[in-house]
Parts: sequence; C-alpha cells; structure tokens
Amino acid sequence: MHVFLAGASRGVGREIAKQLVIAKYQVTALLRSPKCADDLAAMGITVVQGDALEAELMVQLIGQNPPDAVVSTIGSLPSDSGTRVDFFGNKNLIDAAAKAKVNSFILISSIGSGSSAPALPPNVMETLGPVLIEKAKAEDHLAASGMNYTVIRPGGLVSEPATGQAVLTEDPMIAGSIPRAGVAQLAVRCVESDRAKNKIFSAIDLSMQRSAKEFEVVEL
Repeated sequence: MHVFLAGASRGVGREIAKQLVIAKYQVTALLRSPKCADDLAAMGITVVQGDALEAELMVQLIGQNPPDAVVSTIGSLPSDSGTRVDFFGNKNLIDAAAKAKVNSFILISSIGSGSSAPALPPNVMETLGPVLIEKAKAEDHLAASGMNYTVIRPGGLVSEPATGQAVLTEDPMIAGSIPRAGVAQLAVRCVESDRAKNKIFSAIDLSMQRSAKEFEVVEL
C-alpha cells in the first residue's frame, strides 16, 4: 500500500514515517526543505520536494503516482507569520488527492479544533485560537471532499516514548496529552481501518488524561 505523507521532517510526521516503514508501506514524503531528505531516503522513503501552498505542484506530485492514502501532519505555530498551511496547505493537498481519486485521507489536526473547542481552557484557546480556526476549516473541507477521511485531533503533544495507552474517541470533550509516537501508531492503524472511515477522533494517552471524565474508546 502506497502512502503519501506530508510533514515528515519532524514531530508527529517523522514518527508516522517511522511507523509506516515498520509496517512495510511504500511511502512518499513531501518535504518543503531538503534538510531531512537523506535521513528519510535512508529509511527507504521516496522524497519529493515542494510547498503545500503551491496548489498546482501538489496536483502534479500526488497525481503522477497516485497513492492509496494521503496523511497530512502539516501545521503552523501561533507565532508564524504569513499564510498558514493549516487550512490553505491542507486544502491544496485535499484537492489534489481528490482529483487523483485517492481512496482515503488522514488529517492530523488538534484537540480544540471544531467541536472540540470546549475541551480546552479559555487561556489555551486564546493562544491557539487563530491556528485552530484554520485547522477546523481544513477538517470541514476534507469532510466535503468526497474521499474517505479520518481526522485525528491529538491532545498536548509530548516527546516521550509511546506508552501503549494511546487511544481514540469520538467524544469531543476529552482532553489530555499524548506522545507523538502514540499519535503515529494511531494514525497508521487508521490508514486501512474501515472503522476509521469518515470519522473525527480525539486522541489522548490514558495515562495523561486531564480529567476523570469517562468516555468510550474506539477500537480499530
């Protein structure tokens, strides 16, 4: 199975790249900068270079060898200036994937986006609000694309090893933290899972849940 991965240079995207290789997927990684290209190529990943804000280039890169699935982890920091990729970059990837008749698209978003906004404290929403608004627009665009889709909204990301307790839920009021490696494991499970199709999930680690609220875990 061929997966096109956007955002593989660092963070959750790099962890997803590792998990896809372990699972024996054919991976094409989109990089805006060539800085990490050699590291990814050494993992057996095909690297293509381009900026997701370039719509026509995304159509070309995805359409020339259409994958079975696209996974996007691209996003901005609140301090970033200029056009945010959270909506416009993801929109270009979604449109290109739909044009290439890609079967499914997995979007890594964030708790606090869309219906999960009440799950975050007001002070956090004040800081992250502009980015989360853009992420919510990308989620809506994906849901309307006609492709099978999965939106994963992780909680606070931490740079720790996966604990084996990363879970998905459709309850938008759940909040907590989760290792980036845990998000990656969940994302790779979603690539082929029928139970993940056309769903929006929050993702936390059970050992890092912020409240004692009970919720239903989705088993893939």
